[in-house]
Amino acid sequence: MLLSIDPIAFELGPLSVRWYGIIIASAILIGYLIAQRESIKKGYKEDTLIDIIVWAVIIAIICARIYYVAFEWSYYKEHLAEIPMIMNGGIAIHGGLIGAFVTGFILAKRKNLSFFQLADIVAPSIILAQAIGRWGNFMNQEAHGGEVTRTFLENLMLPDWIIRQMDIDGIYYHPTFLYESLWNLTGFIILLLVRKHLRIGQTFLLYGIWYSIGRFFVEGLRTDSLMLTEHLRIAQVISIFIIAVAIITWIYRTYRYNLPKYGDVNVPLKGSNDETYK
Repeated sequence: MLLSIDPIAFELGPLSVRWYGIIIASAILIGYLIAQRESIKKGYKEDTLIDIIVWAVIIAIICARIYYVAFEWSYYKEHLAEIPMIMNGGIAIHGGLIGAFVTGFILAKRKNLSFFQLADIVAPSIILAQAIGRWGNFMNQEAHGGEVTRTFLENLMLPDWIIRQMDIDGIYYHPTFLYESLWNLTGFIILLLVRKHLRIGQTFLLYGIWYSIGRFFVEGLRTDSLMLTEHLRIAQVISIFIIAVAIITWIYRTYRYNLPKYGDVNVPLKGSNDETYK
């Protein structure tokens, strides 16, 4: 019987290269390539998107770490030297998304481009990258759910190599990484199918709604959640907040502006153009 997958892909002297890092980097690259192709179709210069994505990724990683540390402060206040040690784990996707979107908004505004058109371009890529990135958790045997039986996993028709990886110290766990990955992959397909029919900004808002619904339910199964209180999971609270804000923004923008459909606009919109569709 084969052992669990080694989380270390290979070693270069004292440096250990982990599958987690390779998968996350691959997810970002694949997402970028898809978004870049779409941005060029929409008339953007080749360097426009990469300028934004490079900064967004850097800030996202920093914010993801800050977010995690903030909600685990009871530990890190006693271990301050470990705060920058991101290689040991401890990042939160919600913190990363907040950092990325704020960075994207600021840079779009500085370039006088429509944030919502750019967000529509990258939204499918983001949720696809999230779907791929969850497999990094699989390699690390983390972000799993509660205890289950092997029979339960077999009844899900999972391949044996996934079932084996869900065996941690002789106990099988819910493969919540897989649930979220499949949910996000489905979201990616849906966003691509409906984007051209939605109005500017709605693809991005639909992404927020779709991802947050899935995250809310998957988070309820996990055993490693960041907690706001003893019984209140932070990710579930944030998910509900995102859904509410996205729906309100969708309704407001629909009735406030005469927005064009995404598929009808094949030029970069200026940052002021949202105002011109009143």
